[in-house]
Amino acid sequence: MILGGVSIPYSKGLSGHSDADVIIHAICDALLGAAGLRDIGFHFPDTDKQYKNIDSKVLLKEVVLQLAGKNYKVGNIDVTLCLEQPRINPHIPAMKKALAAVIGIAEEDISIKATTNERLGYIGRGEGAAAYAVALIETT
Repeated sequence: MILGGVSIPYSKGLSGHSDADVIIHAICDALLGAAGLRDIGFHFPDTDKQYKNIDSKVLLKEVVLQLAGKNYKVGNIDVTLCLEQPRINPHIPAMKKALAAVIGIAEEDISIKATTNERLGYIGRGEGAAAYAVALIETT
């Protein structure tokens, strides 16, 4: 399972056109949305074969470059992951390090939190995950 740019040992993974890193996808959407640049599906459609199995860190880097082209830089990011298993707390420092390197901000400017869905719905049954991100961007 790939989360926050980090490979986490687990018997299940997430399914998607790319590597299905829901944390990075949520961050991309938050950054693009804050800049008024639509969403990740618009820029990297799942109908385009060049994005099949792509590392989401590549997509995130491209989003940061698009922001820079519009005279924006990333201030900070806050992410909440909803997932029953595996426990991600031990992996958060590695995620922050990986994301900070791609985005070009300090690890302290990235917050990653996790919660379960208390065994309710598809997330609670372990059939999927959801991530929500909020990003502050600043003009350069």
